[in-house]
Amino acid sequence: MSATPDSTIANPEQRIADLERRLAEALEQQTATAEVLQVINSSPGDLAPVFDAMLKKAMRLCEAPFGALRRFDGEFFRMMAARDASGTVAVFGEPIAPDPGSASERLVLGDGVVHIPDVVDTEAYRSGVPSRLRLVEMTGAHTALWVALRKNDVLVGDLAFYRKEVRPFTDKQIALLQNFGAQAVIAMENARLITETREALEQQTATAEVLQVINASPDDLAPVFDAILEKAVRLSEAVYGHLWRYDGEYFHPWASHGGDQRFAQWFAQRGPRRPSCQGRTCSVHGRYQREPSLSRG
Repeated sequence: MSATPDSTIANPEQRIADLERRLAEALEQQTATAEVLQVINSSPGDLAPVFDAMLKKAMRLCEAPFGALRRFDGEFFRMMAARDASGTVAVFGEPIAPDPGSASERLVLGDGVVHIPDVVDTEAYRSGVPSRLRLVEMTGAHTALWVALRKNDVLVGDLAFYRKEVRPFTDKQIALLQNFGAQAVIAMENARLITETREALEQQTATAEVLQVINASPDDLAPVFDAILEKAVRLSEAVYGHLWRYDGEYFHPWASHGGDQRFAQWFAQRGPRRPSCQGRTCSVHGRYQREPSLSRG
C-alpha cells in the first residue's frame, strides 16, 4: 500500500476544523437568540433592556463596533437604543426625516436590507446627502448595514450597524441581523399590546371607581366631580383640570384638580363667565378679579 500524501490527510482535518467552527458559530447564534427571547419574556413592557441586549449580542456576533435601533413613525426615525464598542451611547439626537438619497429613504421605499461596503465611496456621500455626511463625521463609518423592521409590510423601524474599516458583512451575518430584527418587531408589538391592555384596564377601573362615588354620594356632587377630575387628570397625564357648570347664560366654576393651592383658590373665587361664540367656536369671558401673579386661564 502506498503512503498517503500529506495533502490527503490535511484535507479531512481541515474539513473537520471548518465543521467544528461552523457548529460553534451556529451554537453561539442560537444561544444569543435564546438569551434575547428570555429578555423579551422577562421585560414584556420595557423595551430598553431588550434593545440593549439585542444590540450588544448582534454587535459581538457580527463584529460591528457600533449598532443602533430606531423606530419609524411614518415620518421620522427616532433613536431607541444605540451602542458603541465602549458601551451604551447616551446622546441620541433629534428625530430625523429620511432625506432623499439616503439609506433611510430606501427602507421607506421598500428595501429590506441596505448594505453599503464603503459609504464614503457613494454618490450620496459625494453629493452631500446630510445623513450620509453625518454618519461619517459622527462615527467614522465606512461599511454600513441597515435592516428594515416591518410589521405586516409596514416599516416600523430599522437596525443599523457600522464598521470603521471597509469590510462588508457576510450573508450569514446579514441573515442573523434580520433574525434580530424580527425579534425586535415581536418585542415592540408585545409592548404595544401590554400598554394598550394596561391603559384599557386603568380606564375601566377609573370608570368603576367614579360610579362607586356616584352611588355613595347620590345627593352630593362635590365628591363625584372631584373623583372625575382626579381620574381624568391622571389618565390623560395632564397637570391641571377644572369643571364648569353652565346655567344657560353663564359658566360657573365648579371643581378643579391639580396645580398648586394658590391656583385652586384663584379658580374657586372666579365669578360667572359669559360665553362668546362665533360659528362653532366658543370662548368664555367672565366677571372676576384676576390675581396679578396668575395668568388668565
